[in-house]
Amino acid sequence: MQIDKLRGKQLDQLFDAILSLKNREECYRFFDDIATMSEVQSLSQRFQVAKMLSEGRTYNEIEKETKASTATISRVRRCIDYGSGGYGLVLERLHNDEV
Repeated sequence: MQIDKLRGKQLDQLFDAILSLKNREECYRFFDDIATMSEVQSLSQRFQVAKMLSEGRTYNEIEKETKASTATISRVRRCIDYGSGGYGLVLERLHNDEV
């Protein structure tokens, strides 16, 4: 995993803080304080791209709907195909919650 390079006490504390959030409103408040609007938008956009890729949507559809660059779409595709499985894990859980 690429993130292993950052693994340590500081990142553990950040993840523990995120895991302590109890609902969507708390997430809004925390991310409003910890990240810029641009950073939050980028994370949100990447997640939407991953969701659309998992639904079998085309790059053109994704680019049009999300305004993500083809480079971003390709990067997310590589993460889905060759990454640590994080997108798949979360998307599967969300899908199961919807059913």
